[in-house]
Amino acid sequence: MTSYREAGVDIDAGNQTVKILSEVVKSTMTPPVLSELGAFGGLFAADALGPGKILVASTDGVGTKVELAARHGAWRGVGTDLVNHCIDDILVQGARPLFFLDYIATAKLVPEIVAEIVTGMADACRDSGCALLGGETAEMPGVYTPGAVDIAGTIVGVVDRTDLWPRTADIAAGDLLIGLPSSGPHTNGYSLIRKLLDDNTADGTMIDSLLKPHRSYIDDVDALVGGGVDPLALAHITGGGLFENVPRVLPDRLGASFALGSWEVPELFRTLASWSGMPDSELFRVWNMGIGLVVVIRPHDADAAEQLGCPVIGKLVNRSEGQPGVVLEGNWR
Repeated sequence: MTSYREAGVDIDAGNQTVKILSEVVKSTMTPPVLSELGAFGGLFAADALGPGKILVASTDGVGTKVELAARHGAWRGVGTDLVNHCIDDILVQGARPLFFLDYIATAKLVPEIVAEIVTGMADACRDSGCALLGGETAEMPGVYTPGAVDIAGTIVGVVDRTDLWPRTADIAAGDLLIGLPSSGPHTNGYSLIRKLLDDNTADGTMIDSLLKPHRSYIDDVDALVGGGVDPLALAHITGGGLFENVPRVLPDRLGASFALGSWEVPELFRTLASWSGMPDSELFRVWNMGIGLVVVIRPHDADAAEQLGCPVIGKLVNRSEGQPGVVLEGNWR
């Protein structure tokens, strides 16, 4: 007789994982959570949300950054990466997170690794007042190579209809772009980064920088609003960089002109640029190059934004059909 364990799936390891995670997941539970860990579905009371509320949902992963994390045993960071990436995706629409669901898949379940990843998720959830409502851990030998891990997650948040971003009707040529710094490549461009690491020598400081978790921008956006800045739109700079993400929040009639040199490109990106030899048109499409969130503001809010440490890095311009949505001006090197 062939057992399930001999086929590569260890049910006992799965149960051990749930036991290890129980307390850390419970630490994220907010008052609207009505279910316990281990239920078939997570329950979240929506009756307190009130009229005029809109639910905003997003699903994402961390890409091949998990492979770099595996090389260095830095599992907790990718859990934080996943949650914060999803938080920022719904933040650009004005939403605040309510709950998060995760999915972790691997060839062979190692409870301690899963626990580290989920602990990173829980850390990020607690920091943002988000409940880690549930998840799934899948052991799939023959689908994943030994040692490989993949993670993904879904977040659900809420925003009042009157607070939705972008405020497309209010955005006009001449409005300014401010940039909030990234904490590194976040979760993008790691397939190329891993290839570059194979061909070059990186010290421990660079590896630490590459594994630094994705930032959540909730506090930064709150500081802007609290400091008198009235954002018109936010763009989360993820895959596709400035070129692909900024046009997503702009009317078709407008484009973005960025002034290179208006922010200091971190040394990490300078090294990656040198190793790759890519032109700016590719660098700013693959990586965020030091800017993790772009905010569209009116010109009269520029002083308040800069006092809060958010420099003006560009402006909106009229564009005709066929013209690019993003133009880079100047030099950063």
